[in-house]
Parts: sequence; C-alpha cells; structure tokens
Amino acid sequence: MILSDTQILEAIRRGELRIEPFRREALGSNSYDVHLGPYLRVYAAPTLDARRPTPSTLLKIPPRGLYLVPGVLYLGVTEEYTESHAYVPFLEGKSSIGRLGIQIHATASKGDIGFCNHWTLEISVLQPVRVYAGMPIGQLIFFALEGEVAVPYGQKASAKYAQRNPLPMPSLYWKNFANHEDTFTHRS
Repeated sequence: MILSDTQILEAIRRGELRIEPFRREALGSNSYDVHLGPYLRVYAAPTLDARRPTPSTLLKIPPRGLYLVPGVLYLGVTEEYTESHAYVPFLEGKSSIGRLGIQIHATASKGDIGFCNHWTLEISVLQPVRVYAGMPIGQLIFFALEGEVAVPYGQKASAKYAQRNPLPMPSLYWKNFANHEDTFTHRS
C-alpha cells in the first residue's frame, strides 16, 4: 500500500515520518517532492576502484545554475532530511526532470526503515542541461510494510550512510573490504 497525502501527514504527526524542511506545497496526492540541494560531488579520478576510496571534488551550484554534461556521474543531495520509522521510502525522479534527460539514480531508489538522512542522488544526463539548487528533483513514495523490522537501518553495523550529512556522499562500498583483504577471486 502506498501512503496517500493524508496518510503522509498523519505519519508525520505520529513521528513515523520526518521531513525537514517540510513544505505543504511539495505534498502530492501520494508522494512528497524533494529538492536539489546546493552541492554536487564529482569523482576526481577517471577510473574508480570498488575496493578503495576515490578522491572527489565538491561543487557548489551558483545562483545562475550549473551545466551538467553527459559522461559524468554527479552525486547530488536532497535539501530535505528525512526519517522513515514505519514505512519503506522510494525515491523516484519527477517526470518533468526525466523529460529533460536527467536521471536521479542509477540503482538506489529504495530506502530502508530506519534510514535517517539526506538522500544522495546519482545524477546523469543525456544531453547538457543546466540545473539549479532548490529545483524539485524527485519524489518520495512511502510504502506500508508487513511484519516487524528486527534491526532498522541506522542500527545495523553495516550501515555506511547512517551519519547525518547534508553533503552528497561518495560511495563507501570500499568499507566492505576494510577487514577482508581478498574477498573476490579474480578469474581470467
């Protein structure tokens, strides 16, 4: 079941959802619009290694906007900080954004119960396009969950993105290997 606008408001009132800042005009019939934060992150190396941290550069979007170009992965962030304690949040791009050739996530559209943070966006574009801080960029949809959650995301030892951060987070996948020197076997 997807929450309706009235159910989203009730879940916020009960403390099961938190959205900061909350804008009533961003509440749709069954979703909540999130906005592009003022920062983007780009990797500083032409190649990435899943086992090692990759240096990155933080960019601030100027008031006149910033052109994004194809072939570059931009890590963006939502202005909104969210908490979901009883519902599974899904982040989807807005159709108007898709019609500009902007994709806001490569794979990570689902959040977990207990995720409390800003959303990092995996932005890519099909052609050059100027973006602006504060523009509506996506929408959160909340699904009801059946059954109890044993360990919410923020309490998991493996939760790499649980510390509140208003900046786009680079991949921390390399932490999966911090204590395992040779986890993968290479095959030729």
